[in-house]
Amino acid sequence: MRRLSLWMRAHPSAGDSVLMLVVLLAEVLRGTFGESVAGSPAPHWDVLAGVLLVLPLVLRRNLPVPVAYLVLLGLLVQLVTQQDMITRPGACAVLVMLYTLVAYVGRSAAACYACGAVVTWLVPVALFDNPHGWTPLVLFAVQLGLGLGFCWVLGEYVGARRAYQEATESRLRSLEFEQDQQARIAVAEERNRIARELHDVLAHSVNVMVTHADGAAYAVRRKPELAEQALATIGSTGRDALSELRSLLHVLRHPEERDDAGDRSPQPGANGVRDLVERVRALGLPVTLRIDGELDRVPTGPGLAIYRIVQESLTNVLKHAGWNATATVSLEETGAGMRIEVSDSGARGVLAPRTPQPSGGNGVIGMRERATVYGGSLEAGPNAEGGWCVRAELPLEGERAVAGAS
Repeated sequence: MRRLSLWMRAHPSAGDSVLMLVVLLAEVLRGTFGESVAGSPAPHWDVLAGVLLVLPLVLRRNLPVPVAYLVLLGLLVQLVTQQDMITRPGACAVLVMLYTLVAYVGRSAAACYACGAVVTWLVPVALFDNPHGWTPLVLFAVQLGLGLGFCWVLGEYVGARRAYQEATESRLRSLEFEQDQQARIAVAEERNRIARELHDVLAHSVNVMVTHADGAAYAVRRKPELAEQALATIGSTGRDALSELRSLLHVLRHPEERDDAGDRSPQPGANGVRDLVERVRALGLPVTLRIDGELDRVPTGPGLAIYRIVQESLTNVLKHAGWNATATVSLEETGAGMRIEVSDSGARGVLAPRTPQPSGGNGVIGMRERATVYGGSLEAGPNAEGGWCVRAELPLEGERAVAGAS
């Protein structure tokens, strides 16, 4: 039965054709197309009335309003030619169309149609003599009212159920669309996160390796000991980068182990800035570190953002500032967050500072995204006295509250 119901819903014209055949069979059995009522006009009027009453039912859901009034016209032809208010089975098509209008069109159209049907049925009473007396007419009027009322209530029920099903399907489609969009956004965010991590993990180490490789190539003949030291630094940096990359890939492939195995996570915190500065000093860049506050209290997420911002800023100093530049790293705890500032003096003797890059390369974009994730902001640009400066502010109060609750 359920399959039949679904098939009928998918093919409404098939169900309407079955309904039309049933009414047509009732008309044939009553003798509508074979016999004429005494005193009525020629049988072709009965044929016309039957055609108008029965055949349009096939299109009752495709063209409900035109079909309804064609059926009403057929009823009028039948009543006028028969000159009797007691109608044949084909007149039930009027009730079917009233139900159809209520369920598929609306109450206003159905009310107009019901009034038209009542007026049409009263035409024989006004124009012709009634051979049956008033008692059958009263009974027929009661039956007509009950039939119209039943069809109206049935149409209301079916229309409400149909509207509910359509609303439910619409909500399901909207929910599927929202879930699909959320999945796309989640994939994009995860892709950007992985890109940031890979950039931050590799960019610093690769830049150090390239810088020392260039220095080793320059000093390999004049100062072999410096070339040997540079090659040792390249090997150490490469091993550290490879280890950190393996740890990052392990965490990405096994996210469930993040909480159970914190030592496996490649994510450093704010305290790692001290070691980072020491490693950069070992590379030959004089770095001054100023810390005002307790880095141990910084939660893991903002701590990682602070570390990566400082790391990327110092990497840019190594790449762009020049061989005789100096850098300053300042971490200052404010009332509601942490202020990060990384500046360099630029290459001495160079009059023009570096070209401002408000949108930055990938590194600046990554730093800005990290700050934005935690509700902070970041600015990067040249200093008035030369060099470059990166300033960022990260709020920490909400993160500390979450960390304390967990």
